[in-house]
Amino acid sequence: MIIGSHVSISGGLIGAAKEAHSYGANTFMVYTGAPQNSVRKPLDKLKIDEGRSFMDENGIKSFVVHAPYIINLASYKDDTFNAAVEILENEIYRTIAFGSNILILHPGSFTDKDAHYGIDRIASGLNKVLKDDMDITICLETMAGKGSEIGRSFEELKAITDKVNLNNKIGICFDTCHVHDSGYDIVNDLDGVIADFDRIIGLDRLKVFHLNGSLNPRGARKDRHANIGAEDDNPKGKDHIGFECIYKIAHHPASKNKPLILETPWLDNKTNLYKQEIALIKNGKEG
Repeated sequence: MIIGSHVSISGGLIGAAKEAHSYGANTFMVYTGAPQNSVRKPLDKLKIDEGRSFMDENGIKSFVVHAPYIINLASYKDDTFNAAVEILENEIYRTIAFGSNILILHPGSFTDKDAHYGIDRIASGLNKVLKDDMDITICLETMAGKGSEIGRSFEELKAITDKVNLNNKIGICFDTCHVHDSGYDIVNDLDGVIADFDRIIGLDRLKVFHLNGSLNPRGARKDRHANIGAEDDNPKGKDHIGFECIYKIAHHPASKNKPLILETPWLDNKTNLYKQEIALIKNGKEG
């Protein structure tokens, strides 16, 4: 099983790799800088070689990168769209320089237009940044469906993919909270949901999972992550997906050899449950 969590890049790649190792992880996910903006440290300040050496020494064979949230390729505003293209292009080159070939991207929100416009706009942006010689897969993330965001259905993700010229470089990140919140019944019909994904998009495009519980009932379209299997006494709230479902997803044939990344809430600014959650997902409730 390839499993880890989101970790901080503040200490460079070496800091991220050490944090992941402390959780018992053999992969991890980072942003190349703050997720809320495009301010980035120079690559030579991020201890990439040290990080790669530590990974090699400790059995961490790969990791994934997440693009910043501020990228909105679906925007009808030219300045927002052009900035999104520029930021994404920079993130692609930084991802490759880090030594990863998976970059996860929130597709975007159409705001004052409609989904058809947004889908066309996203594909146009991807066509501007993707080049034949890039060793990269941009993984469009399944989204919860809040507001006007695109990616709330497998059909929308398929529509984007079909319009990208180099769509061999497009994959999907399956976020369990988002899929549940958008209305798919992964709790009671996981195999059916996976079959729908395969029929509409194709399992060959499924490259990475985000394993998250949800604070909301199915179909709420709110995107609020919960700790895996959390009950009512958890300070961050109850998980409406549940441990049994997340465990089943992690051990499903569709998940084999794919990075499984936790983005579950921290209990406070010093405490998370990544180590415990990784152990539970690997081994079951008895640890």
